[in-house]
Amino acid sequence: MNQAPAPLFRDPIHDGAADPTVIWNYQEKSWWLLYTNRRANVDCRGVAWAHGTGIGIASSSDQGHTWRYRGTLQGLEFEHGRNTFWAPEVLWHGGFYHMYVSYVPGVPHDFSGTASIVHMTSRNLWDWQFESILPLTSDRVIDAAVMQLSDNHWRMWYKDEVNQSHTYAADSHDLYNWTIQGPVITDCAHEGPNIFFWQGSYWMVTDFGNGLGVYRSKDAETWERQVNNILDTPGHRTDDGVIGGHADVEVQGDRAFIFYFTHPDWDRTRIYGVHENHPYDVKRTSLQVAELEICNGTLTCDRNKAFDFTLRRQG
Repeated sequence: MNQAPAPLFRDPIHDGAADPTVIWNYQEKSWWLLYTNRRANVDCRGVAWAHGTGIGIASSSDQGHTWRYRGTLQGLEFEHGRNTFWAPEVLWHGGFYHMYVSYVPGVPHDFSGTASIVHMTSRNLWDWQFESILPLTSDRVIDAAVMQLSDNHWRMWYKDEVNQSHTYAADSHDLYNWTIQGPVITDCAHEGPNIFFWQGSYWMVTDFGNGLGVYRSKDAETWERQVNNILDTPGHRTDDGVIGGHADVEVQGDRAFIFYFTHPDWDRTRIYGVHENHPYDVKRTSLQVAELEICNGTLTCDRNKAFDFTLRRQG
C-alpha cells in the first residue's frame, strides 16, 4: 500500500501552504499541487502575512507519493507593485490552462478593501497571460470553482463577501465571458466552494469555519446539504489534529481524494487583532490528503483511515 505522507506537503520557504488545487501537467507528465503561498514565517502586522502572496508549486512525478517544491508561478502581476494572489482554480481546455485566481491589490494588514477573481491563461502552467478581471456580483469576490456541465456550458461558483459570504454562480460558453446567475448556497457564511461529479451525483464542499459542509445535487442546480459535515473532527496524523479547511477534490474513477490544509498549532480560543504581530505557530499550515467514501448516500471522510494513495497518470 502506498500510504500518503502526513502532512502531504509543507512549503519550505514560508511554511504557509493553503487553499490547494491539483492538476495534471500535460507537458511535464506530472501532477502539480498549486496553493496560496502564505508567508507564515514573516514577522508583520496583523494579517499582512496572508497577503502579498504568490501561488506556490509542488510537483510529483511518482503519482503523488512524493512532492517537490518548484517555486511560485511567475508572470501573474498585471498591476504595479506587490499584490496578493489566493486560491487558484486551474483547468485544461482547448490547448490552454485557464486559471481563475483571487486577487487583492497590495498587501493590507487586515481583510478590508477590494477583492476580485482574475482570469489568466497558459500553454504550459509556467508562463501566464492576463485575460481579465471578471465583472461579478460585488467588489469583494474570491474562491472560484469551475466545472464544465455540458458542451460549451461552464459554471463558476464563488464566494461573495458583500452578500453575506454566500456562494454565487456565473455561467460561460467560452471560459472568457461570464453571465451572473445569482446566489446558490445561502444557509450560512462560508468560503472555498469546491464542486465535483462522483458516483452519479454532483457534490459541493464549502469551508464554513468548523470543518467542511457537504451538499449534493442531481443537476448542479438545486443543492441539498447533508446532515454530517466532514473534516470537522481532529485527526491523529502528524499536523492533522485540527479541523480541515478550503479543500479540492480529485476524482479518479470510483475513488476520490480530498486535498485540504490545516493550522496544526492554532489555538482557536485566542483571537489576534489586526494591529498585533501574529506568532509563527498560529500562521504555519500544512497540506493533507484523505480519501472520500459514500456510506448510505452520505459523503464521509475518515482522515485516520489508511488508504492506498496513487494518482493515476493522465493522457
